[in-house]
Amino acid sequence: MRLGTTSYIYPADIITNVRRLAGKTQDVELVIFELDERSSGLPSDDTISELNALAADHDMTYTVHLPLGLGLANEQPSVAKAIRVIRSTERLSPHAYIAHLDGDGLASAGDIRRWIDNSLRSLEIISSEVGDPETICVENLDNQSPAMLDAILDNAPVSCCVDVGHLWKQGMDPLPYLDQWLPRAGVVHIHGVGERDHKRLSLIPAARLDPVVESLHKRFQGVLTFEVFNERDFLDSLGAFQESSLRCRRSR
Repeated sequence: MRLGTTSYIYPADIITNVRRLAGKTQDVELVIFELDERSSGLPSDDTISELNALAADHDMTYTVHLPLGLGLANEQPSVAKAIRVIRSTERLSPHAYIAHLDGDGLASAGDIRRWIDNSLRSLEIISSEVGDPETICVENLDNQSPAMLDAILDNAPVSCCVDVGHLWKQGMDPLPYLDQWLPRAGVVHIHGVGERDHKRLSLIPAARLDPVVESLHKRFQGVLTFEVFNERDFLDSLGAFQESSLRCRRSR
């Protein structure tokens, strides 16, 4: 299992963050949440070259979070925008591309069926860009039933990104979903939940955190991303994970 965090730990651009994180983390999730029509949010060729050099020097890998609001489950998704991100970062050989399949107001069986059909069409197009569909990791969202992710995994050869923090935010026990999804997971996101999610991991009591950490150590070989967005929360989360790992070892 490789430990990672996001490319927005410091209030600066991606390359500055990766330079400062080099040696502190094994993977960096390149956060490309927003992308305008001119693609001005994409890393330049020089940035990609330096990212590759940093990865080689520090034994790092990258995951890429596709932009939010792509509407991949809509009738007219922004697939072209996703493809621009994939093409601009393919030289990094990312471990995974993280995709959201947003969908609100699905009131009927027909709505859900359209959501599934639209999502599968978008994922098929995007998967053709990366070659290996398992490189695409669909994330469970905090405003969706976990069954929606199941519907995708049952019908597409993609992987999943298990967001444990989203499950905690929904008041759910992550363990049954880890049992179900880890065999298909390329990435796991973890973060604490306070007044909102994506906070420091020490907010999660040991009684809830330790079973999750034990399950990951036993069954997961992918990238575990502390999906937080400042240095304090990153260092806290790393420490909380290490302390939990130690407790798990002592209890065996």
